Amino acid sequence: MTNRRFFTRTLLAASLLLPLAGASGAAQAADGKYRAVSTVGMIADIVRNVAGDRAEVTGIIGEGVDPHLYKPTVPDIKALQSADVIFYNGLMLEGKMGDVLVRVARSGKPVYAVTEEILEQGDYVLTDEGEHYDPHVWMDVKGWIRAVDVVAKGLSDYDPDGASAYAANATAYKAELEKLDAYAKEAIASIPAERRVLVTAHDAFNYLSRAYGIEVRGIQGMSTESEAGVKDIEDLVAFLVGRKIPAVFVESSVSDKNVKALLEGAAAKGHKVSIGGELFSDAMGPSGTYEGTYIGMIDHNVTTIARALGGTAPEKGLKGKLSH
Repeated sequence: MTNRRFFTRTLLAASLLLPLAGASGAAQAADGKYRAVSTVGMIADIVRNVAGDRAEVTGIIGEGVDPHLYKPTVPDIKALQSADVIFYNGLMLEGKMGDVLVRVARSGKPVYAVTEEILEQGDYVLTDEGEHYDPHVWMDVKGWIRAVDVVAKGLSDYDPDGASAYAANATAYKAELEKLDAYAKEAIASIPAERRVLVTAHDAFNYLSRAYGIEVRGIQGMSTESEAGVKDIEDLVAFLVGRKIPAVFVESSVSDKNVKALLEGAAAKGHKVSIGGELFSDAMGPSGTYEGTYIGMIDHNVTTIARALGGTAPEKGLKGKLSH
């Protein structure tokens, strides 16, 4: 078993067993709400939709921030310590927050690892050649629907009085996600087959690839802690030229220097490649915007990909709300 898998299992055990000891009923803040804290925005968005007005929801890692490299600040640690219930992604996405999450879980506070509970449900979770789990489950809307169920159960365990409300909210939210999933399938399928290739800064789109039938290539590995070598760039340049791929994509939370190297390498071989747009990979868009929600994030991604590669997705996306 690799060190990464050992760490994953250790944190999973701490987070899934200890909520039973700490969940003695919902504590109420001054405004009558309890405090729910999530690491990444995609999870915080689920919690907001499911909890409704029963909880005050805080997301720690904001827009344009890479969770693979993020180091918790003193205010982050205080937020986790003062939270009543905590949700995080797991599968090493928040690697540098691992020690803090373990300590909080061991204190008896309810802490739920969303994707690691999905890991226990069978062979859904992808791996990198059998060694490292791929944490980017949210790129497949069907997979993220499973995460909604995990959150609804966690909130109900913590706050049994709200269980019926959480169930109703989860059902309504999942209905919206089903529509999003259908749109993603339609948008990606509209790309001509020979152009249905997504090249990005790092390997965050494998679940999208499997769910929607598009080949993906990342310059870096699943974690941005890995470094791309010269040969990695050269191989991708040859791939772009050979397949006559018209566009590659940058990511909002990852440096674009390697993507620009691809453009320069392809141009040197006589093939023009453009940047098809900026995608949201490990973080959503700005808070308060449509793209700052999970639905808006995925709508933006699949619409941008489809239009840049020759598909027929509407300019403003599924709901007509995309800002760019």
